[in-house]
Amino acid sequence: MNRENPARKKHLVSTIKERCRVCYTCVRECPAKAIKISNGQADIIPERCIGCGNCVKVCSQNAKVFRTEIEEVRLMISGKQPCAAIIAPSFPAEFSEIKNHRLLVSLIRNLGFTYVSEVAFGADLVAEEYKKLMQVGNYPPVISSDCPAIVSYIEHYHPDLVDSLAHVVSPMVAMSKAMRKRYGDDLKIIFIGPCIAKKDESELIDAALTFRELREMLTQAGIKPADVTPTDFDPPLGGKGAIFPVSRGLLNTVGVKEDIFQRNVIVAEGRINFQEAIKEFESGQIAQEHLELLCCEGCIMGPGMSPYPFFAASSRRYRKQASVSDYVINKLENLDVKQWEKDIEEFSSLDLFREFKKKDIRVAKPAEEEINGVLHKMGKFEPKDHLDCGACGYDSCRDHAIAIIRGLAEHEMCLPYAIEKLHNYVRELNISNEKLANTQEALKQSEKLAGLGQLSAGIAHELNNPLGVITMYSNILKDESATDNPIRPDLELIVENAERCKKIVGGLLNFARKNQVNFTETDFNKLLEHSVSSVIMPANIVKTLDSQINNPQASVDYDQMAQVFTNLLKNAVEAMPPEGGRIHIRALDSADEFTVYISDTGSGISKENMGKLFTPFFTTKAIGKGTGLGLPIIYGIVKMHKGSITVKSNADPQKGPTGTTFTITVPRFPAN
Repeated sequence: MNRENPARKKHLVSTIKERCRVCYTCVRECPAKAIKISNGQADIIPERCIGCGNCVKVCSQNAKVFRTEIEEVRLMISGKQPCAAIIAPSFPAEFSEIKNHRLLVSLIRNLGFTYVSEVAFGADLVAEEYKKLMQVGNYPPVISSDCPAIVSYIEHYHPDLVDSLAHVVSPMVAMSKAMRKRYGDDLKIIFIGPCIAKKDESELIDAALTFRELREMLTQAGIKPADVTPTDFDPPLGGKGAIFPVSRGLLNTVGVKEDIFQRNVIVAEGRINFQEAIKEFESGQIAQEHLELLCCEGCIMGPGMSPYPFFAASSRRYRKQASVSDYVINKLENLDVKQWEKDIEEFSSLDLFREFKKKDIRVAKPAEEEINGVLHKMGKFEPKDHLDCGACGYDSCRDHAIAIIRGLAEHEMCLPYAIEKLHNYVRELNISNEKLANTQEALKQSEKLAGLGQLSAGIAHELNNPLGVITMYSNILKDESATDNPIRPDLELIVENAERCKKIVGGLLNFARKNQVNFTETDFNKLLEHSVSSVIMPANIVKTLDSQINNPQASVDYDQMAQVFTNLLKNAVEAMPPEGGRIHIRALDSADEFTVYISDTGSGISKENMGKLFTPFFTTKAIGKGTGLGLPIIYGIVKMHKGSITVKSNADPQKGPTGTTFTITVPRFPAN
């Protein structure tokens, strides 16, 4: 009979991408590492998934979901064939709010099931098989095979241990065989329990519902405990196998006690413990012990249980365990032992043997060079750089690197790497913002100077001739007047101020010129040396030139660039306090440009004056000491060379040493 369920063609677990927040919790909790991070999304790899459901349990955003078979079950119970619901013995942990289990049986029966039985009897049958294995003295140690996720994990990731799996079917399969023997081969069987992996475990069941799905069906049907009459499970009834879902439940059902001196059985539960036990068993460290392995911390903690706080009373592990224990104690007190023994005898001839297959999907370990290459890319060059913080979802930086090579992970999953990358982006952004601000300021300055330049050129040309006449005739009058003539001081004052006006006009003409850059092949080192030596330094001022230029070849206007450096050095001298100070010139070069830093330990420039430095006629010097055109002319020369000039200064001693640094950058060969 074909029992294929169409729902089983769908993946067991999948991701709702819109909900995924890429926290890597699912990666960390997946024992099979069956989750691939791609473009910031966590996708399940179906062929690697063992159906443990850990990702479903830990995802706080409910982005991981398992396949539901509610609609398929509804079709079955509405059909003509009889349907049986076989309930996992962990049901008291899920439905602890229903104090009488007979009410739960009636609720399920009212959904349309013909029979409602408990898998505990199947657990009794399986326990008998395990008892036979453990009673054989020379029988090699075995690994329990009742957890489908464990079986799948061993078949796929430790195939060499397949022969060590106990060749015994799970309680669910044993119960399905018993039900068909009693009620007919045409019986539709639906398993209801806490496990997701059960959905794909065996073709002997027609569908599998989790307790979550059962609650959903009851809610949608509107059936409540107060609306039903209590009924008991349909036979065969289970016995001690009802304790199967709790930790060490198999041992208790079999009647085997853990003996620390005999070292006969080791129980390991949870994703970390069961993996460690398998590794030690495979390596021979515990090869003489039987292993009872559970992927979850007991079936009462399975992913198909309703999540907290759905029912507060059933939300905690030990409360769940107590609920199961209370049910089992009460059950055994009222059990018809003779009928149970009779049923065990009736079904003792069932074939409960199970074969396992090697389904090796392991991949070869990458070469050390390849692993180190990935680690280096994430800034991990030495063992001390391996933080093994686990933020990426992997136990170590090395495991993460291997996952990247295998296409399962991305570099950005490494938190320290991502933070460092973010810091670099922030630094780059700050530099870009600073450059943009400087460019905007330079553009404003250029527009302002362009307008002022046109105005200055017109004024200078108009004033030049009258000033020449004033200068010439005032000098003639001064020369013709006697030394003791009372008018001579007045004439000298006229001559002095006329000369000053002439210099201002000359500066205006220099500032306003639109051209005239004469690019010539120049040795930049010699240009600097000539400029520095041209400025006479007082005895109390120390000047140093540190040129780190490797290739001095340049194309600049020698005279104009000399004027730039000379004027800046003169300004630095004039900014020095009476006790003197230091002037340091530092030059660097790259393939495309030269950068010169001129720093002084002078009084500095106040914050409010920084934005006015390149404005024509602005000066902080005493009246008659400066025209306010020096820096604007320097600015114009640098811009005509397609370079840049910036300034940093501190005039507040409380904020550190005072002084100013001008930074001039000019291209090695300015484009035409």
